[in-house]
Amino acid sequence: MARGENNVRYTQASPNRAASAVYVTLTAQVLSLGALVIFEQARGRELAAQLAAFGGRPEGADAEAVVGAVTTFAVLMMLVAGTSIAAAAAYVTWLVRARQANDRSAATGPVAAAWLLPGVNLIAPAVLVDDVWRGTRPPAGRRGRWLALLSGWWLSWLAALALVTIRLPLGASAGDLTGVGMPELACAGLAAVLCAATVRELSRLQRAARCAKTPEPGTVRAFSPSATIEGLATDPR
Repeated sequence: MARGENNVRYTQASPNRAASAVYVTLTAQVLSLGALVIFEQARGRELAAQLAAFGGRPEGADAEAVVGAVTTFAVLMMLVAGTSIAAAAAYVTWLVRARQANDRSAATGPVAAAWLLPGVNLIAPAVLVDDVWRGTRPPAGRRGRWLALLSGWWLSWLAALALVTIRLPLGASAGDLTGVGMPELACAGLAAVLCAATVRELSRLQRAARCAKTPEPGTVRAFSPSATIEGLATDPR
C-alpha cells in the first residue's frame, strides 16, 4: 500500500473531531435534561392532573389552557431523546476512531457489541476505553488516577441509568409526567463531565504519542562518526 494511502487512512481515524462532537452533544444532552427537570418541577404534577381530568386528550375550550404546556413538554421530551441519541452516536464514533488511532486494523464490531449486548454493556464499554488508554502507552505512575476517573464516570453513568429506569414508572404512578428530578439530573451531569474528562485525557495522550513519532520539519539528522566510519568500511568503492 502506498505511503499516501496510509497517511489518508490515519488522518481519517484521528479522533480529534469526534472528541469535539462528544463534548458538544453531552452539553446539549445535559441542558435539555435540565430544561425537562425544570418544567417537571414547575408544571409537571399540575399538568398530569389536568391531562388525567381530560382522559389524556384535552379537547374543547376548557382544554386550551393546557395545550401550550403539552406542546412544550412534547418538545422537551424530543430534545432529550434526540440529544441522547446524538451523544451516544458521537461517543461510539469517537471510541472507534480512538481505537483505530492506536491500531489501524482495530475492528468496529467489538464497540457495537460492547454497547448493544444486554449485560455485557454494563462493563464492556469501560473495559474498551481502558484498553485504549493502555494502548497509548502513557507515562508511568498515572494508572491509579486514570482508573479513578474511569470508575467515577462509569459508576455515575450506571447510577443515572438506574435512577431514570426506576423513576419513570414510579413517577407515572405518583401523578408526575416523568418522575425525573434533580437526583437524575445531578447523576447525568456528573456522568457527562467525567465522560468528557476521559475523552479529553485519551485525546491528549494520543496527541502526545503522535507528536513523539512525527519528526519536526527541517530536523537535521545528527552526525554520528561511528556510523560514518562503518559506512565507509562497507562501501565497495
